[in-house]
Amino acid sequence: MTGTSLRVLIVEDEAFIALELECLLEEAGHVPVGIAGHSAQAIALGRDQRPDVALVDVHLVDGPTGIAVARALSAQPETTVLFTTANAKRLPEDFAGAAGVIAKPYSERVVRAALAYIAGRRQGGDPGAPPDGVTLAPDLQNRS
Repeated sequence: MTGTSLRVLIVEDEAFIALELECLLEEAGHVPVGIAGHSAQAIALGRDQRPDVALVDVHLVDGPTGIAVARALSAQPETTVLFTTANAKRLPEDFAGAAGVIAKPYSERVVRAALAYIAGRRQGGDPGAPPDGVTLAPDLQNRS
């Protein structure tokens, strides 16, 4: 961990994966601010909690609504969205405002590295290339 604690919203409808992510975040020194399994809950939590980062699955309990969630949450200047999905091909070209995608299945190392990378970007530094397992949105690839 880079010493920067991030407030993270988990948008994941599979309870086991969500709880595993929550534990991973806590162990890495981050603060999980909530878990949402459907789009309305995710958007409401995002508005109420104002997380630094939202980890968003594309397919939620109410369908492939993660893209709408990403658009809503990334409209908040303080929130950086990262998709967590095995189906990156379903993402629109603009990544729905998300900074990138962590490919599922992912490892603890990849999630930690992705959050350290985002923390570095948020602090205004040049974190260099994204970690393995993370694909940046096209507009960020051009700025790296």
